[in-house]
Amino acid sequence: MGLDLKYKNHQTALDEDEKEGLLIKSISTRAELDEFEQQNIERAIAWTMKKHFKVDKILSETFVRKLHKKMFDQTWRWAGEYRKTNKNIGIDKFYIGIELKNLLDDCKFWVENKSFSPDEIAIRLKHRMVHIHPFPNGNGRHSRLMADVLIEHAFNRPVFTWGSGTLSPQCNLRKEYLNALFEADKDNYEPLINFARK
Repeated sequence: MGLDLKYKNHQTALDEDEKEGLLIKSISTRAELDEFEQQNIERAIAWTMKKHFKVDKILSETFVRKLHKKMFDQTWRWAGEYRKTNKNIGIDKFYIGIELKNLLDDCKFWVENKSFSPDEIAIRLKHRMVHIHPFPNGNGRHSRLMADVLIEHAFNRPVFTWGSGTLSPQCNLRKEYLNALFEADKDNYEPLINFARK
């Protein structure tokens, strides 16, 4: 009789693919990984609050990569590096740099010309960045922090609440968030803006 290991919620064991590039080899479950990543992310958030970033700096490829690195540099070896494989989400790996530059240029234009409200500009940045999916992991969290940095530093407005709760796969809030993302896919940004300010 074999061992019948049942993991509850985030106690699921990480598979070998998920461990690729992990800096702390003792991490073995999704819950441990989430906790360690969250500590790393909190240090990155503190870094964004210590400085004032100008719009041109925020909307640069250098900043996009640096922010991801700050968020995950103590967790993943590849933090801040674009993905080298294609996923079931995101654009082809060869177009990441081009599409990211297009997005950042578009966002600069929106800011300079006040094309949308400040909240909508930040949410459009977040939404398109997730569709590009530049990194192997952490794209949703990274794009939300990018929106927070932009709204706070470029527009002097409070950061988003992102539904005021956890977006883990087990919670209903995540379903609401995903539905709002699907609406944004149809060029209806209102639900995502409302969710972000909930």
